[in-house]
Amino acid sequence: MDLPAEPGDTLRIVGQDGVHIRRSLRMQPGDSVTVCDGRGNDYATEIAGFDGDEVVLSVTARTQTVSEPSVKVTLYQGFPKGEKMEWIIQKAVELGVARIVPVVTSRSIAKPGDKAARKTERWQKIADEAAGQCGRGILPEVAKPMTFREALPLMTAAPLFVCYEAGGKSFSELLKTTPDEVGLFVGPEGGISPAEIEALTAAGAQCATLGKRILRCETAPLAALTLLMGLTGNMD
Repeated sequence: MDLPAEPGDTLRIVGQDGVHIRRSLRMQPGDSVTVCDGRGNDYATEIAGFDGDEVVLSVTARTQTVSEPSVKVTLYQGFPKGEKMEWIIQKAVELGVARIVPVVTSRSIAKPGDKAARKTERWQKIADEAAGQCGRGILPEVAKPMTFREALPLMTAAPLFVCYEAGGKSFSELLKTTPDEVGLFVGPEGGISPAEIEALTAAGAQCATLGKRILRCETAPLAALTLLMGLTGNMD
C-alpha cells in the first residue's frame, strides 16, 4: 500500500521482525504495536491476525515521530581500518545522524577495494538495525565509499565543520544559530593532510576543535555529534 498510512488501513510486518513478534514475543491478535515507516511517521496499530509468519496490523492512529533531530547531519568519515566503520555507523545513527559517507582520503590506510558494494550493503544493514533499536523515525543512508575529490562538492554543499586535530573554533562558537543541515568531516587514523584542509577551507568549510586531546578516528565523530546535538537542543 502507499505510505503514509491512515487509521483503518492495514499494514504487514514481514521477515525476521514478523517471526520475532509471533514466535519470540508470542504476541496475539488485539495486542498493540507501534511501528515506523522510515519516513518520519509513527503508527499506533493493533494486531489483526497472522498470515504465516507475517503479522497483519490495523492502523489506529498516525503521528509524526518525535525522535528525529531538528538538524540534518551528514557525517563524512575518513575511511578507517578494520571494523571501525561498523562501530562508527551504529553509534552515529543512535546519536541522530541522517547520512554517512565513507571518504577515502590521502591518509586512509585501508581501502574498500572491490568489496565496496558488499561492505556498503552490510553497513546499511547495521544502520537500519541501529535505527530500529533506538526508535529513529527514518532509516539513515550509508553511501558507497568515495574518494576525497569525489566527495568534496557534496561536503561543501551545506555548512561543513571539519574536526581538525590541529585546532579550530569550538562548536559553541561555530553554532551561533541552529542550521537546518550541516556536514561533519572526520579524518582517518592518519589525520587530514594539509592539502585536504586547504581544499576544504577554500570551499568554505570551518575547522572545529574537540578539545586539547587528540581523539581516535572512531571517537571524534561521536564526540562531535554529541556536541552538535546538545548545542542544537536535540539531546534534551
